[in-house]
Amino acid sequence: MHTKSAALSLLSGAFALVVTFSAGCSKNPADSPPPTITPASAAVSPPAAGAVPGVVRPLPAPGLAAVFDPRTAALTVLGPADRLTVFGAHPRTVTLPSPARAVAGDGTGRVYLATRGGYLRVDLANGAATRVDVTGEADTDFTAITVRADGRLVLGSADGAVLTLAAGDSANAVSARLKIFAHVDGLAAQGNSVVVLDRGQTSVTEVDDDGTKAEQALRAGEGATTIAADPAGRVLVADTRGGALLVYGTEPLILRQAYPVPDAPYGLAGSPGLAWVSQTATNTVVGYDLSTGIPVEKVRYRTVQQPDILAYDDASGTLYVVSGSGGGVQVIEKAAR
Repeated sequence: MHTKSAALSLLSGAFALVVTFSAGCSKNPADSPPPTITPASAAVSPPAAGAVPGVVRPLPAPGLAAVFDPRTAALTVLGPADRLTVFGAHPRTVTLPSPARAVAGDGTGRVYLATRGGYLRVDLANGAATRVDVTGEADTDFTAITVRADGRLVLGSADGAVLTLAAGDSANAVSARLKIFAHVDGLAAQGNSVVVLDRGQTSVTEVDDDGTKAEQALRAGEGATTIAADPAGRVLVADTRGGALLVYGTEPLILRQAYPVPDAPYGLAGSPGLAWVSQTATNTVVGYDLSTGIPVEKVRYRTVQQPDILAYDDASGTLYVVSGSGGGVQVIEKAAR
């Protein structure tokens, strides 16, 4: 367990990085993006040691991304190529119209996936997959996607653009474009506010509701890799290279908590009580209570190999750990105890 003083020391250091980053910018924080670094990545996990808690369901391939849908009580796992595996009342494998890079859900039975030239919409009740081409973006490699509270989709691209789509069930028109990043590696929505993760700049940036400008841009540790929103209105970021969990508030974007997490933290999931972080160097997942202002470890579990992806079912308290090496999906019921 880490001490309170260690957490405060890390928070002070992280805040200093934020101040330095902000001070180096002009009045518009995105006018002069910082130079890029080699992006951080998850550790290559050792083989899993013995049996792990919960049940492990087989997965035909390594997981790339996952999302839990409360309406259908289904976990959707994106695999390589064009396959989507749905675990729920009616398990199925969905063949996608094109390969996808990222997945997001609307919480009402649909998931959306970023693909080259547009996005895919999948109805989890029947497995129907529909491709939607975004106007004027046929050659754009979309790498991230999220759904705002108002239902509008936001896409991020490999060339550093964030596109906010028009309203509508099958929107294909771009209502706003913001191209200020080196590469968009992740998007997280809190309400209609969207936070952008750029691994090469190890930065997080909050985009305004119109999608036309950056409100705030902050340095995110030494090598941020993943981002997730939680039910309490926070945005969680894993600083894999720096070994930390970073917790942000939005509107305005501000670093609220920073806590040492060793062993290459990577997978993230928010839940009503705990923030979940996987440690890829040791095949471990830890649940932290954030309510006191400094994260407090509450539970810890051994996991399947390469626990790159986490998802959580708020209703049942089930934690899903998806292996990035083909080790399956670990299902831990009542994980928060």
